[in-house]
Amino acid sequence: MDVVIDSLVGGSQRAKGTVVVIDVYRAFTTAAVAFDRGAEKLILVSDANDAIALRENGTVELCIGESDGVKLNGFDYGNSPFELSSAEFVGKSIVQCTSAGTLGVTSLKADHVDDIFLGSFVVAEATTRALRAANPELVNIVPMGSGGRVRTDEDEQCALYLKNLLEGRVPDKDAVRSLVVSGSESEKFDDPGKPHFHKNDPNIALDFDRYGFAMRVVREDGLLVAYKQVVS
Repeated sequence: MDVVIDSLVGGSQRAKGTVVVIDVYRAFTTAAVAFDRGAEKLILVSDANDAIALRENGTVELCIGESDGVKLNGFDYGNSPFELSSAEFVGKSIVQCTSAGTLGVTSLKADHVDDIFLGSFVVAEATTRALRAANPELVNIVPMGSGGRVRTDEDEQCALYLKNLLEGRVPDKDAVRSLVVSGSESEKFDDPGKPHFHKNDPNIALDFDRYGFAMRVVREDGLLVAYKQVVS
């Protein structure tokens, strides 16, 4: 298994083989919380109007997501894992639209990609198990950073963490967590002028292996749909 890291939107556009798109703060931590709270499936889009249209035509019940960190107009929930941690989504179909994570997934070229996973620290070990079970020749890890344009510590560190796990090494979780907490992206969660970045979001996002499932994306009826995947 060859493991390659290639960042941001450019990385997603270049990605081949089996791809793991990383968004720790916060899209794919939030997605994991939604699955843990009972969501049946999660459709990923990069346009808010597409998300609302899917809710209006009955494809999904709920819209979650953000633009520049703020909940999108007309959406049911923002992109806060802490906010979703007390919600009930049992049996619900959800559409997610974010400025980095879902953009990375929708930027993938279908004819170049064999399989897609959503990545974050909370599902790192489970994602590793799923990838090892599939044993692809190439795994392309794409940390999406801020808006898909600027590298960020949490996504780059998560990509390196996954790469090390896949290559048989065991990184120091506390050391990785410390690097992320000391990074500039973590500062916004302590900024009272940015209440949409809930102060408890990092506590969930940096809770390594909080969930025992991976999140695999498939194409259904022209849509990119994520499902919870448990691999023993």
